[in-house]
Amino acid sequence: MSPVLPPPPFAPPGGRGGAEGGRSGSHVPLTPRTVAVAVCLVLGIGLLGGAGAGALLTGDAGERPGAAQGFDGARTAWRSVPVDTLFPRTLRGKGAGPGGADRNWTRVAVAPDSGCAHAFDPLLAETLSPVGCARLVRATYADETTSSVTTVGLLFTRGDEEAMRKLRKRFASENLTKRTDLMPRPYAARGTVAADFGDAQRASWTISVQQDVPVVVYSVSGFADGRVVSDPQPAADAVRKGETTAAAQAGLGHDAQGIADRIEQALRRATSGDEAPGNGLRRPGGDGTGGGERRPDSAGDTAGDAARDTAGDAARDTAGDAARGTARDTAGGAARDTAGGTARDTVGNSAGNTVAGERKQEAGR
Repeated sequence: MSPVLPPPPFAPPGGRGGAEGGRSGSHVPLTPRTVAVAVCLVLGIGLLGGAGAGALLTGDAGERPGAAQGFDGARTAWRSVPVDTLFPRTLRGKGAGPGGADRNWTRVAVAPDSGCAHAFDPLLAETLSPVGCARLVRATYADETTSSVTTVGLLFTRGDEEAMRKLRKRFASENLTKRTDLMPRPYAARGTVAADFGDAQRASWTISVQQDVPVVVYSVSGFADGRVVSDPQPAADAVRKGETTAAAQAGLGHDAQGIADRIEQALRRATSGDEAPGNGLRRPGGDGTGGGERRPDSAGDTAGDAARDTAGDAARDTAGDAARGTARDTAGGAARDTAGGTARDTVGNSAGNTVAGERKQEAGR
């Protein structure tokens, strides 16, 4: 009787003969080239993901999740935005003064955030009451000669979008910004050039009711020497050519309007990344809606915005190009190398051919 022989070793379909083909479940050892390709793929994917995250962090307002906070999100800007952002230490107004002269202002005091008690004339407080007062923040600025002072305020309301639209419409239809019994009050900080800036010193003012954010922007200007002004004039009138009032002659209307414009612009940048529609400063047309004559951006604002935009675009473009280029090079190179080099090497007749092929390709590069 013939001896029973053990069955031959199992070879996987398509396997190679020889020692490697006879080992069931064995793996082809990873070559340095294969490892390098895998590392490149991982790095490429990481760069692409990083570029995507960078675009979210540095992109335009419409691309940032934080910028989508909208109307209600802007309501908390008084506590979430740094004071130097809401009220910059220096405001520059190229062509913002009488006759197109440059005008610059320096912040001299910031009031603690507060409620709205005693911040407005009684009738103005009553007029604003339908939208409520969530918080009030104020700052006072002086011009370069310290002869004029201006208090600017941001009233964060409790009203919803409909309430803000109604208030805005009322200010426009009833021309409330021109009534001298509806004036905001100044913030007279002790120990500053604004120490004597009281109600009797108010010379010009502006009020702008926003409807896309729950905020009322206002400002009021006067003389720093404490002189009494008997004929205060709304800024929309005081900035007109040919006006002869004390406010107009001293440029106090330009101060009130120029500072309010720039603080509104700072608020919009802080809450949405956008400036006022059209990317320019707006001059309210005397109706509290901010829809009057356009004024150019200040030199400082324009230069700063251009620098930020250029840096942001460059960063995004560089990150995007790097990621896309890396992804293309990695994917293409990896595919070609893997399909061409690795496949050729692997399908070769022996491990020695694989190593030789890799060395030959490395030498060629």
